[in-house]
Amino acid sequence: MKQKPLAFHVPEPSGRPGHATDFSYLRLQPAGTAHKPPIDVSPYDTRDLAVGLIRVLDEHDEAVGPWAADIPDDVLRKGLLSMIKTRIFDARMLIAQRQKKTSFYMQSLGEEAICIGQVLAMRDGDMHFPSYRQQGLLIARDYSLVEMMCQIFSNDKDPLKGRQLPVLYSVPDMGFFTLSGNLGTQFPQAVGWAMASAIKGDTRISSAWIGDGATAESDYQTALTFAHVYRAPVILNVINNQWAISTFQGVAGGEGITLAARGIGTGLASLRVDGNDFLAVYAVSKWAADRARNNHGATLIEWVSYRAGPHSTSDDPSKYRPADDWARFPLGDPIIRLKQHLIRRGLWSEQEHQAAQKAFEAEVIAAQKEAESHGTLASGRTSSVATMFEEVYKDMPAHLRRQRQELGV
Repeated sequence: MKQKPLAFHVPEPSGRPGHATDFSYLRLQPAGTAHKPPIDVSPYDTRDLAVGLIRVLDEHDEAVGPWAADIPDDVLRKGLLSMIKTRIFDARMLIAQRQKKTSFYMQSLGEEAICIGQVLAMRDGDMHFPSYRQQGLLIARDYSLVEMMCQIFSNDKDPLKGRQLPVLYSVPDMGFFTLSGNLGTQFPQAVGWAMASAIKGDTRISSAWIGDGATAESDYQTALTFAHVYRAPVILNVINNQWAISTFQGVAGGEGITLAARGIGTGLASLRVDGNDFLAVYAVSKWAADRARNNHGATLIEWVSYRAGPHSTSDDPSKYRPADDWARFPLGDPIIRLKQHLIRRGLWSEQEHQAAQKAFEAEVIAAQKEAESHGTLASGRTSSVATMFEEVYKDMPAHLRRQRQELGV
């Protein structure tokens, strides 16, 4: 029999512009059906959780199942308020970029619950190694919006003195490690930080953030190996928002198997979770943090979500996916889901929601006005050239002193 020629396979999304996405590939399951193991569970015994989907909020916005933790009311309200504030902040900064006040911006639209739910489940002193959609970590910790905006505008009050691209923040004092634009590097850094914490006999743990596309980087696999071998007290977060710039998540290995399942083979407890369900995010993050803090090792979590907006202000998603994809995404909007849950429980109302939005809009606009008073890209008042000579060496070398003098700064 004649051998058929080999066929080269390239993963393709189930939807393209003009053709609605078939989201059945997500392999969803009803809320409340995933079991909750003890924190000392062996990694191999989490394999069903790595291919299933942990969900808490059902179709009636009620918390069901073993992962329905008793979350304090003030934490739930803080989570909702932080998500609303983050979304408003993103919208204002997106407009600022369109007005050429900054060169670049990246939203977290549709993914707000993931980082905010996790940071509220962790302790002060724990260290996050974020990617570029985790601005909610800072906003949930009540970090200064003005300082965030000054960094985005690269003006004279930029705390990083113009040395980072917009949105690449660095606030280690608030548990936000210096953000790297080289995707994947934060994963081994977080594992190394966690190993150091264990070596010192500390009680702090770390958390790393990466997108589905960056799991194809070699840094990712290196981090998983070290986390397994040394039982590093770290949470390894993979946000599967279905798209890496213009490349579908299947190209990074998400076709036919979940990204969480890859963690099982590396020897890590691995869970796949509804990332648009704040209650599930908080409960799973608390479980993983307790596991790490009690010396049971690292946890890999795949958060299933959807990148509602463009990859960045340099991207046009209408070129590669249906325009209405987010509206049809079966896991919905994380803000609306938590809002409806709190209303059902009598902890929130439509009136409070509208009032909160108005208050945060006013707060963000006021912060933007103050930040812009120190300069923007459009005004031409950006970080002084003198800053490139500062805080590089403890004692400035003679040749740099001469160069600075020649510039007259």
